[in-house]
Amino acid sequence: MAKKNTILVKLVSTAKTGFFFVKKKNPKKLTKKLNFRKYDPVARKHVEFKEEKIK
Repeated sequence: MAKKNTILVKLVSTAKTGFFFVKKKNPKKLTKKLNFRKYDPVARKHVEFKEEKIK
């Protein structure tokens, strides 16, 4: 069988609330780390989310 192209990455809030999203990423096409500005329900505002590895 063929190997999957996508890996799962964890997008962690920079507001230090511990909230995170899990997203799929194709490392062959996207070589840079992901970062998004999304809503953090713990902090109740939009903050930057940065990519980390899933442990």
